[in-house]
Amino acid sequence: MTERAAVILAAGAGTRMKSPKPKVMHTVGGRTLIDHAIDGVQGAGCERIVVVVGAANEAVKAHVVRRLGASAIAVQDPPLGTGHAVLAAKEALAGYAGDVVVTYADGLLPAAALQPLFGLRDDGADLAVLGFEATSDNAFGRLIMGEGDTLERIVEVKEATPAELAITACNSGVLAASARVLFELLAKVGCDNAKGEYYLTDVVEIARRAGLSVRAAFAPEEAFQAPNSQGELAAAEAAFQQRRRFELMESGVTLTAPQTVFVSWDTKIAPGVTIEPNVIIAPGVTVEAGAVIRAFSHLEGAVVRAGAIVGPFARLRPGADIGEDAHIGNFVEVKKVVVGKGAKANHLAYLGDGSVGAGANIGAGTIFCNYDGFDKYDTHVGEGAFVGSNSALVAPVTIGPGAYTGSGSVITSDVAADALALGRARQDEKPGWAAAFRAQKLAEKAKKA
Repeated sequence: MTERAAVILAAGAGTRMKSPKPKVMHTVGGRTLIDHAIDGVQGAGCERIVVVVGAANEAVKAHVVRRLGASAIAVQDPPLGTGHAVLAAKEALAGYAGDVVVTYADGLLPAAALQPLFGLRDDGADLAVLGFEATSDNAFGRLIMGEGDTLERIVEVKEATPAELAITACNSGVLAASARVLFELLAKVGCDNAKGEYYLTDVVEIARRAGLSVRAAFAPEEAFQAPNSQGELAAAEAAFQQRRRFELMESGVTLTAPQTVFVSWDTKIAPGVTIEPNVIIAPGVTVEAGAVIRAFSHLEGAVVRAGAIVGPFARLRPGADIGEDAHIGNFVEVKKVVVGKGAKANHLAYLGDGSVGAGANIGAGTIFCNYDGFDKYDTHVGEGAFVGSNSALVAPVTIGPGAYTGSGSVITSDVAADALALGRARQDEKPGWAAAFRAQKLAEKAKKA
């Protein structure tokens, strides 16, 4: 197979977002738009990736460097159109002789949509353009097709005749060619237009004049959602969620109120899981078969093992690992704690940093006191231990297997296995004190009156 590379255009300002955050750093399904674009080309087999950024776009540049390294960055300065942007990647691809696909950082184009382009290249097309069949009027250029999959030209909407506007084959802006052909064509693109910019789409006409084979492949229209405003971003999120909910239900996941459940790009939920209404699953979550996520729970960076029950109104934060058949109940928050098989924290608790052994019981109101204002410390509760209600476990501390802590205790030292620890003041009772107090206060009130 011919080597594959990608040039991702990310130099646009995205002013219609009206946000201090660059457009491509906005998220759909908990994943930035630029990461969706990178995922798509990597999934299509592109081993070399160049992201073209604007000179002032430091946030995007830093994000790409963290993921792909500094060699993946090309800078377009000044911004002079899409053709000029692709030319900015020429130096980064110096010496590369394989195929190059050009795509956009603000799109959600999956790998499957790109494969037909490479299919055309393998079949001998010098230049392959990706289009879609539109179901409604739009501002995309129209593909004027010849015989079969031959592409004769692209007509921009503002220059199209009524007959051409009626054509449903639309240009996505994504194309592929060998690196040599692509940059030879771009070198011939001019800027004799109203904006004085170099347009990538001009390479189609230049290639045709040179006698090169120009062909078009098509992908589903929904693959080309590229949000340009907050409203379009919300629409893209809604479409993503709808698609993922359907996929989950088709795989055997029960969603009792699908429209109220929100998942992320990397959510992994096994068949046989039940998710109740109003659940939010942020990135990094895996839920195993037979688990139940009850209503109004929020999960992020967590693992829920087979048969476990989470919620309602539970919060799992990064590092939470809820064991098989364990119970995390209402208003319980778990962060960076491994909860063993069959352990229970059924209500009103904070478990942060540490572990809870198999079969242990965490009483209502229990707190793992894990932070001293500077550092975090671990709390470990052994197998079969019983932590009484309203206990404060001051880390670092270990409760031994089978041990008990009395309700209302503040535990500051390790507790041995099978021991009972009481960390509370001795109760002191003063007979008649309450009656005498009330009498005194009533007398004072009467005197003031």
